[in-house]
Amino acid sequence: MNKYQKKYKGIPIIGFVGFSGAGKTTTLTKIIQKFSEKGQNTAVLKHTHHHFDIDKKGKDSYRFRESGARQVVVGSKKRFALMVELEQEEPDLTYLLGKLSLSNLDYILFEGFKHESFIKIEVHRKELGRPWLYPNDPSIVALVTDDESDSSTLPVFRWGNIDGLFTFLEEMGNRVNS
Repeated sequence: MNKYQKKYKGIPIIGFVGFSGAGKTTTLTKIIQKFSEKGQNTAVLKHTHHHFDIDKKGKDSYRFRESGARQVVVGSKKRFALMVELEQEEPDLTYLLGKLSLSNLDYILFEGFKHESFIKIEVHRKELGRPWLYPNDPSIVALVTDDESDSSTLPVFRWGNIDGLFTFLEEMGNRVNS
């Protein structure tokens, strides 16, 4: 299995990594829109270092969780959300993959989890003055950057070249599934 063939139950898994402020979320949302326009279904997993809530203080789900519920599911006609209180430090990507409903998924995308060994695209902004991740991470297979001076042998997509990046991701997905 080469570095382009990482999959989970037949579904390609591709991550977007980089330092805060590099544009990972912006890039990822544009890629998700492209997949959606082509009728392809994506799931997204995001890693955060911050304490976060998706429900608001005073709402029922918040009150249930604050009362000690270890899992809270909120559902409506249009969506549902599952919140689980964890006792471990941080869940890894494999743990969270196991929580996904895989039916009808074409791609699994993730943001963060830069220390995982899944296929990753590095998003890098020169103005941040942060080091590149790819020289020390063989899981990084392509770069999205505004840095014209980089001499990487990896495929490089200039900031804003979403069409080129999308084509590359589709080709990777096709290789995974062949």
